[in-house]
Amino acid sequence: MSAPDREADGGGGPGVPSPVPRLSSRVLLADAREVEIEHHGAIYRLRVTALGKLILTK
Repeated sequence: MSAPDREADGGGGPGVPSPVPRLSSRVLLADAREVEIEHHGAIYRLRVTALGKLILTK
């Protein structure tokens, strides 16, 4: 399987986990429009725009 094929199906095929963990934005945000994420002592904000896109800022 070529690299583009692996990227298209998200991994090595059915039953094979993707090498990059995937989290749903619904899990991260729950009912909020914004969450704070602490990373190496810095606070980042992940928020949903009016158009439904995500923005991560420091």
